[in-house]
Amino acid sequence: MRIFYFICAFRIVQLNAVYVLEGNNELKYEPPTWESLDTRPLPEWYDKAKVGIFLHWGVYAVPGFGSEWFWMDWKGANISSYYKFMEKNYPPNFTYQDFAKDFIAEFYDPAYWAQLFKASGAKYVVLTSKHHEGYTLWPATNSFSWNAMDVGPQRDILGDLTKAVRNENLRMGFYHSLYEWFNPRYLSDKRANFSTRDFVDNKMLPELIELINLYEPDVIWSDGDWEAEDVYWKATEFLAWLYNESPVKDKVVVNDRWGRGIPCKHGDFYTCSDRYNPGVLQPHKWENAMTVDKSSWGYRRNINYNSVLTSFELIKTMVETVSCGGNILINVGPTKEGTIIPIFQERLLDLGKWLDINGEAIYESTPWSVQNDTIAKVWYTAKPGTVLLPSCWELFVYQCWFSD
Repeated sequence: MRIFYFICAFRIVQLNAVYVLEGNNELKYEPPTWESLDTRPLPEWYDKAKVGIFLHWGVYAVPGFGSEWFWMDWKGANISSYYKFMEKNYPPNFTYQDFAKDFIAEFYDPAYWAQLFKASGAKYVVLTSKHHEGYTLWPATNSFSWNAMDVGPQRDILGDLTKAVRNENLRMGFYHSLYEWFNPRYLSDKRANFSTRDFVDNKMLPELIELINLYEPDVIWSDGDWEAEDVYWKATEFLAWLYNESPVKDKVVVNDRWGRGIPCKHGDFYTCSDRYNPGVLQPHKWENAMTVDKSSWGYRRNINYNSVLTSFELIKTMVETVSCGGNILINVGPTKEGTIIPIFQERLLDLGKWLDINGEAIYESTPWSVQNDTIAKVWYTAKPGTVLLPSCWELFVYQCWFSD
């Protein structure tokens, strides 16, 4: 049996006069509160873009086992399979830091990556500037001997990709973990029940501000926030600076992971949880951060074919997400050598081929009044050419696309 999956785009046509009221978008921030921060309008580019690429890349690609949480699962959670893996493959007293020397990325070609992302139909890219392991992909001033310039590839991984992505006229963003699993300063603050902020004041915030000033990202994708309240992370103070004084104040968008209890409540767009895909229209802009490998965000050497989304599943997820007002952020994990494995490339290129034909139903679209027809497996998007008066409008179907 062949299964057809439809997405239809509608144009709503106004028949009478149009009246547009434009408000004053000038922001006047009082001492920072979430209420004041939430009044900032979402930069238009983000809602129009719809499709992004996510990259989880770091030292965890070297063991390439389990997931990007390798270090925590090994030394924090003490999971037996990780100990067995280490005993079988590495000498006694081997540390996680010892993996970094093999993170050499000798085949890393940022220009090729950027061309691949362009061909996938993505409009923006988000790279892990630093995951929970604390290793930074740029020569961070406060990450001594634990960054891509000092150990491993000995190059500015992040800077090189940023240039290549922008050369393809795509937007560039950075994932950044607020906490670090085994950083002594963070662990000291944690033992003090987060009544001290040594880690935030001397590591996390200076590092994040440096990242923004040097590379001027379009997206800040925060994570690793859940152990402490937003007050500990100085989240509102940072965002007030970001929105009002930073070099990216007019274009940057941020997610909602800024402290325990904040996700799905505050931020330019909500992620709520990994692989968040509610299937219904949401009242606030949101993003479905998901991964082509169903079981891991980072590269796994023990991946198998059944663990990878099919091209149909990927396109279906994108369609559902956009129809409900979300953006989709599609993750792949590169190898320690700096390559993206062929099956991931194939999925991205298949997505791009579909978008080459059907992109008008995705980019710059808005949700329709009805998101889907469950019986016919149809999902709708709309492109309202004008503002409508509910009492005087007509609906014209002008294009309809499907994939099988």
